Amino acid sequence: MSRLTIYPDQHPEDITLDTGDGAVITKELNDIGVRFERWKTQSPLSADADNDAVMDAYADDIQRLKDEHGYQSVDVIRLTTDHPQKAELRDKFLSEHTHSEDEVRFFVEGAGIFYLRVEGRVYMTLCERGDLISVPTDTRHWFDMGAEPHLTCIRLFTSKDGWVADYTGDVIAEKFPKFEQKASAA
Repeated sequence: MSRLTIYPDQHPEDITLDTGDGAVITKELNDIGVRFERWKTQSPLSADADNDAVMDAYADDIQRLKDEHGYQSVDVIRLTTDHPQKAELRDKFLSEHTHSEDEVRFFVEGAGIFYLRVEGRVYMTLCERGDLISVPTDTRHWFDMGAEPHLTCIRLFTSKDGWVADYTGDVIAEKFPKFEQKASAA
């Protein structure tokens, strides 16, 4: 289940909100300019669905976002427990950074945590199957896919360059709980 935990950014031991209520998650994230939605597939997906089938299953929602925000490219990323660079990728995403465009992710399967640092707070947002999150341009954040990743995400970009990070150099991510999940076949 999706979950939002909010901490003061200098006190990761203090929790100011911890909820799995979708309406509360959406409201809290919308209040800081982050889009959070739950999508349903428009057609069933098989366990071995290729990238085209994944994008076809969510075509209406993808097109809606493209129309609303001018996204120019869409792709599917898959990270699994047997990925040869999973540790390097995890480390890369775990460093606080910003982007010059929105970071838009829809979780087709699996899970991961986005940590958003806004106005003196960290919004630890567990995203799972069916969750869409859009982190606004220049928002400080990091992402944890876990040590044993299992996720498939649709990514939308305004730039053809794809994922480009501007690292802040701050070590704040080291102070907050990591995503420690067990691998699943979900």
